[in-house]
Amino acid sequence: MADAYVQVTTTTDSRAEAAELARSAVSDRLAACAQLVGPIASTYWWEGRIESAEEWMVVFKTTVDRFDELASLITDEHSYDTPEIIATPVVAGSLDYLTWVAEQTGPPEPDPEEA
Repeated sequence: MADAYVQVTTTTDSRAEAAELARSAVSDRLAACAQLVGPIASTYWWEGRIESAEEWMVVFKTTVDRFDELASLITDEHSYDTPEIIATPVVAGSLDYLTWVAEQTGPPEPDPEEA
């Protein structure tokens, strides 16, 4: 069961953008949870030079089935030309937590008042 889950990470240059990405993903049920970590110090190659920047990391908890849509949302809403989008498989985890992730990223339950 655990192989159906991933943690997806991205980084951005502001807490506000990180929070907006987190809210959009959770609101659209592409992630059950998104955590902001930061600020962090990043050092990387960009356009032939070594750069350093303060960034914020967002860690999304989701299912493999929702990864492509989550990656598209990050790409579409992110301010970077080439945003980090890395999915790390969940090898093991609490059955109760993983069940919750699956429930939160699945289709919404129908509203009985609208039936």
